[in-house]
Amino acid sequence: MDIMEDLILKHTLANAIEHGGKANVQAVLGRVIAEDASLREKIKEIIPEIKKTVEEINSLTVEEQKKKLTELGVSLEKKEKTEGRLPELPNAVKDKVVMRLAPYPSGPLHIGNARMVILNDEYAKKYNGELLLVIDDTIGSKKKFILPEAYDLIIDGLKWLGVKYSKVLYKSDRLDLFYDFIKELIQKKFAYVCECDVNSLRKNRAEGIACKHREQSEKWNLERWNDMLKGKYKEEEAVVRLKTNIIYPNPAFRDRVLARIVNRKHPRVGKKYRVWPLLEASWALDDYLLGVTHIIRGKDLMIEDMMEEFIWNVMNWKKSTITHYGMLNLQGVKLSKTEARRAIEEKKFIGWDDPRTWSLQSLRRRGIQPEAVRIFIVKMGLSLADVTVPTEILYAENRKIIDAEANRFFAVVNPMTISIKNSPKIKNVQAKFHPDFPRRGKRKIPVDVKKIYIEKEDFEKFKGKEVGLMDLFTVKLDKQSEFISKKVKYEVPKIHWVSEPNVKIKIVMPDGSITKGAGETNMKKLKVDNIIQMPRIGFARVDIIKKEMLLYFTHK
Repeated sequence: MDIMEDLILKHTLANAIEHGGKANVQAVLGRVIAEDASLREKIKEIIPEIKKTVEEINSLTVEEQKKKLTELGVSLEKKEKTEGRLPELPNAVKDKVVMRLAPYPSGPLHIGNARMVILNDEYAKKYNGELLLVIDDTIGSKKKFILPEAYDLIIDGLKWLGVKYSKVLYKSDRLDLFYDFIKELIQKKFAYVCECDVNSLRKNRAEGIACKHREQSEKWNLERWNDMLKGKYKEEEAVVRLKTNIIYPNPAFRDRVLARIVNRKHPRVGKKYRVWPLLEASWALDDYLLGVTHIIRGKDLMIEDMMEEFIWNVMNWKKSTITHYGMLNLQGVKLSKTEARRAIEEKKFIGWDDPRTWSLQSLRRRGIQPEAVRIFIVKMGLSLADVTVPTEILYAENRKIIDAEANRFFAVVNPMTISIKNSPKIKNVQAKFHPDFPRRGKRKIPVDVKKIYIEKEDFEKFKGKEVGLMDLFTVKLDKQSEFISKKVKYEVPKIHWVSEPNVKIKIVMPDGSITKGAGETNMKKLKVDNIIQMPRIGFARVDIIKKEMLLYFTHK
């Protein structure tokens, strides 16, 4: 605990000194995690400690902060920046690195897939290497099937992220290569055709029992392989299995299936092929043929490593270098393309850009910036530890990017009407478009003291108390509020408001719910894709402009 406290103190002091004496909680959190990746698992524990430390340090003068940092033995001028730095790839040589993205087109890429995508892209750029996009569209299970629109959605998501790849290849275009490969494996006695039913195959594998087909002759296997290709077998009547070790400690690796018969129509090649490779088996061939030097994948795909390395060894092929990362989960977010697809089919979700899918398309529609996603992923690094992080860490990165650009507009949700008695005559009031950029000018907000809208929650909370109507004046809050002062008093709570005329708004929230409200009339000048901030509500992206404006909530 003392070590963690010292780490937090060090980065809080450094961040405060770099920013005129005021440290930022999210910036400190990012630096702490960048230095000690193991602390990702303790985020809930360290955030309160960081907040406490930031509050204490921000109360000091800059000179006092510098003195404390010196007492810790840290020189700010000599401090090496480590935040956001990825470790070197083993065996990587500049200009000679080849990497690949291998998305399965069951749906668009989501925030979880972004880790695989961005890490590969970052390393390819780091070593001035080549990045291939190989759509992994072998026919999968009946539950996890290929979605035709996913092809375009994947490419659209990569373009949004700014990923640069040299070419696009499709696994469904490479089946003839795989067929030749299967034939060669059979001839080398590393593969065989198995006619066992599914239950027998599983039972034998679990018990480490070799089936009768395992030692059949090369001729027998080649004949049956040709029969599979010619359609003489039905689905599940025959598969091709790789000869590994029938008593291997991990039952899942005992004579794994290389290829199987699937009669379903493929979105790209129809029914041209009826024998399809399993994903991990096909990669052993493709990574070799495509000259892939480095593979970055989740540690949950270890079986893929075993399959590839086994085949590379028996074929005496040059091996790729494989690097893993742990699972990255967002707190409270469930990522499942299968469930999202079902919800879309059942009209529970509006589509793949529904905020609940967490697809890249949904993030874009909410106003999350691709740069924020990239920074967020890179800061998480290449650790093997499985971590669950708050969505606020992603939002903090996005906030840094959009805050300066987002103009401010008053809006209220769940509005109720009040009037102001004894108020001076006033037709409008001026407010800054952005508090930190006065050159953007001011906007005029119409005021009708007989009809002012505030949030019902604010009314119930502050009824009978003095409140400041932002940029307007101070009142004693009630249905008929009493005018108190022309100025908004510093010491009173501030609430936002709108008056007549105004803009009717609907805000799509991250949980898919819709919040209705009213916004100031200046919002009529907004355009689609504008990102705004509504004080005390949050940031939002303008989605549709009609009589009733549709906004997508970004975050606080």
